[in-house]
Amino acid sequence: MKHIVNKISLFAFIGLLFLAGCKKQEYSFGDLKTPSGLVLTTAIQGATNAAPTGDGSGNVSITLAAADVISFKVDFGDGESKIVSPGTTVHKYSMPGTFDYTITVNAIGTGGTISTLTKKIKVLTLFDIPANIMTNLTGGASKIWIVDKDAPSHFGVGPGPTQGANETFWPSWYSAPEIGGLRTAAEYDDEISFTKAGANSISMVLDNKGQTFIVPDYKAYYGLSAGELQNFDATGTKVLAFSAATSNTTSAISTRIQFTVPGHGLLSWGLGTKTYEIMEITSSTMSVRSIGVDGNAWYQKFKVK
Repeated sequence: MKHIVNKISLFAFIGLLFLAGCKKQEYSFGDLKTPSGLVLTTAIQGATNAAPTGDGSGNVSITLAAADVISFKVDFGDGESKIVSPGTTVHKYSMPGTFDYTITVNAIGTGGTISTLTKKIKVLTLFDIPANIMTNLTGGASKIWIVDKDAPSHFGVGPGPTQGANETFWPSWYSAPEIGGLRTAAEYDDEISFTKAGANSISMVLDNKGQTFIVPDYKAYYGLSAGELQNFDATGTKVLAFSAATSNTTSAISTRIQFTVPGHGLLSWGLGTKTYEIMEITSSTMSVRSIGVDGNAWYQKFKVK
């Protein structure tokens, strides 16, 4: 009987050890604390009183702070979101143009508790200008360009996209100087200064000496009652808006980069347009193509002064 009791005691002891080993482990998250004092500060790169939407880089520094916070989830308002730590993070808004974005920040505390804060900002993002365009056009600082009047076909016109299958990418209807050139020195005296205005920004100043040659068919486009050589105020610095070309050209015949001149829209001659596609550019020469309001394609060639 003694042996039986001893065996039962042994089994009971082993059972107690097994139950002790199977006891559920208990964890504690500590006190659940909701983040408080949430602060969201933004700084748009290059923003000034004159240019509150920034320098066109699209970069915005976002600084976050809160008490009892583990991390932040930031929705930048452009379809992107990210988990970040307290401090400053830089986000680049990539959509070209000026847009309003609403930043939403969720401050995450212990146990998943959340505090939320939002802020609306307006940001300018310029198209990423290719390095070769920036370098050739501005020289990294500023360059003055003039009409390359000695170059064949330095000015001309041909069928544009409205002519469909008949569209050409050279001045097949008319080109100067093969057909007599233009008539007065005043039509060739414009000076165009292109200046690097920032890491991704180019400004332009047109010195037209007070007069511009306006193609007669486009006089109304410029608010004039007559065409050809006209007194025209082209003063002012214009920040160019660059983008991918929207034409039917190919990379074999074009850089596929275009820019728009705000305001008067002039590059030199008045061709009923504000947008110019850079067909070819080197450090000293450039040719552009533009589409007039009537759909005709105009061509100009320039050189460094």
